[in-house]
Amino acid sequence: MRYLIGIDLGTSGTKTVLFDECGRAVASALAEYPLHQPQNGWAEQDPADWWDAAASTVRQVIEESGVSPEGIAGVGISGQMHGLVMLDEAGSPLRPSILWCDGRTTEECAEITRLVGAQRLIEITANPALAGFTAGKILWVRRHEPEVYRRCAHILLPKDYIRYRLTGEYAAEVTDASGTNLLDLTHRCWSDEILDALEIDKGLLGHVYESCEVAGRVTPEAAALTGLAAGTPVVAGAGDNAAAAVGTGVVAEGKAFVTIGTSGVVFAHSDAPAIDPQGRVHTFCAAVPGTWATMSCTLSAGLSLKWLRDNFFAEEMRTAAGMGVDPYYLMDRQAERVPIGANRLLFLPYLMGERSPLLDERSRGVFFGLSAIHTKYDLLRAVLEGVVYSQRQCLDILRGMGVVSQEMLACGGGGSSPLWRQMIADVFGCPVRTVVSKEGPALGAAILAGVGAGLYPSVREACEKMIELNPPQQPDPAASTQYEPYYQLYCSLYPALKEQFSTLSTL
Repeated sequence: MRYLIGIDLGTSGTKTVLFDECGRAVASALAEYPLHQPQNGWAEQDPADWWDAAASTVRQVIEESGVSPEGIAGVGISGQMHGLVMLDEAGSPLRPSILWCDGRTTEECAEITRLVGAQRLIEITANPALAGFTAGKILWVRRHEPEVYRRCAHILLPKDYIRYRLTGEYAAEVTDASGTNLLDLTHRCWSDEILDALEIDKGLLGHVYESCEVAGRVTPEAAALTGLAAGTPVVAGAGDNAAAAVGTGVVAEGKAFVTIGTSGVVFAHSDAPAIDPQGRVHTFCAAVPGTWATMSCTLSAGLSLKWLRDNFFAEEMRTAAGMGVDPYYLMDRQAERVPIGANRLLFLPYLMGERSPLLDERSRGVFFGLSAIHTKYDLLRAVLEGVVYSQRQCLDILRGMGVVSQEMLACGGGGSSPLWRQMIADVFGCPVRTVVSKEGPALGAAILAGVGAGLYPSVREACEKMIELNPPQQPDPAASTQYEPYYQLYCSLYPALKEQFSTLSTL
């Protein structure tokens, strides 16, 4: 039996899972780290925290499993997208990484649009200049921290930094590079036209691989820290959502998934690039070579629930710790007792601004309809529903583009909640299925490693061997009817508040 490791570099922590070649999880480990917000709307992390978490969790799963390091055929990495990692000549980080949910680059995005042209930017990259994407962050550092920019020798994305620490190789890959505003999406390479227009040295960027290609091998130094065998192949890997697509088997035309993690995503696989001219949803390269994906990204999906938990549900957290259960389990039980519509309370989940489909980093969270009748349990139900409404709003755009199926896979923390899954089925109006394995992006990363290591001839064939699905959760037509007027009201609130959000940002 051969084994594969999937490392999933998330925003709240890194999870590493050791799988056998049939896709069964043998051991897993999680290490958390902080997110820093130096100013309102900013978000940063220390790349050293990522590496410490990755190295320690890899060592832990090897030790706990008793698997020989020589029996591990390959390593794959999944990770949060868009983050800017700037390294000096020695490969040391020059500053904290600016993350995907950071909204500081409004001026830089306007500059990119002016220099490249709005239409031309979408023609090349399939996406407008967005505050969360990497190019704007590069220009922000150049403008505000010129000494850091002058010393920069390498630019990487978060998971690519982990691969660099494992292999010593500076590299990128197509799915993550798609979220930089610098990739020629059709030709799957860096765009010389955009780099020239923005005056960014192409030498700062690594070679672009396909996700399942081997991008390096574990160095002796990394082997000593992780317990891996020196020389173990490490594939290029994929951005978190592209890896989740592989881990749920969304690797063929007409398949789609929804994930509610820190962010929320609806992701549809396509054999040809489908582009929204308004840029409300993204088109990226997929982890299957020669294919693409259309996806949305809302910034505060699970983050909204975590914010509510941390600030209003301390008692439930203490009770859950005493019971040995997840506090979200208790919160689900309480939310189930609140009727659909949360007693006429709606929540707009814009805690970090919003990307899909609003493209407005100035928007902020709202409870609409709050009255003296409401309790924290109504707020809880409203948050759960508001997050699902935000995904439905994105799904409606994808449906208009003709790129999603009549069945939805669900993953992420939200996908593990039967209540949230039922809300998704009812609001989306379609069956929702889950994968037997709960490891999503980590499994996808491991599948890519298995292809790169030669255990499987293709990503699709590997998925057939390593993924098993649970029966579908069917929508309740009566509940769907009840949700619909609340959803329509939800959609009307942002347009009514757009100017007020902008004014608030100036106060």
